[in-house]
Amino acid sequence: MPKNFTSEKQKIGKIGENIACRFLVKRGFVVLDSNYTKKWGEIDIITKKEGKLHFIEVKSINCQNNQFLNSNSYVTCETDRTYRPEENMHPWKTKRMSRIIQTYLLSKKINENVEWQVDLLIVYLNLKDKKAKIKVVDNIII
Repeated sequence: MPKNFTSEKQKIGKIGENIACRFLVKRGFVVLDSNYTKKWGEIDIITKKEGKLHFIEVKSINCQNNQFLNSNSYVTCETDRTYRPEENMHPWKTKRMSRIIQTYLLSKKINENVEWQVDLLIVYLNLKDKKAKIKVVDNIII
């Protein structure tokens, strides 16, 4: 059964994930799964490129200004405060991701020799102007 996104935050997250999928496909990734969910966690997007699995966490943020990023990767968002979505990758989140990744690998019977990594895609959205910018942080250690 598809997920029902009701809150504004969930809707922004879903828009960001859709943009992230298109971004990845344009760069040669094959999307294998999205929103892989168990009681103990979720993986936003699972892709494969050149034989390596990529477990993608997507953080989306709605920004009203036209300048998405300044020199130090901070954004001014609708709340008029400085916010870096990558700061939400705290130890609790990475521990949950590790557990759900192991579950995915076992449930799909993926050979233990297959290389994999965790990547973070930050999607800065300007919904008013229908623009987006993506920042990639690859190979996060969990």
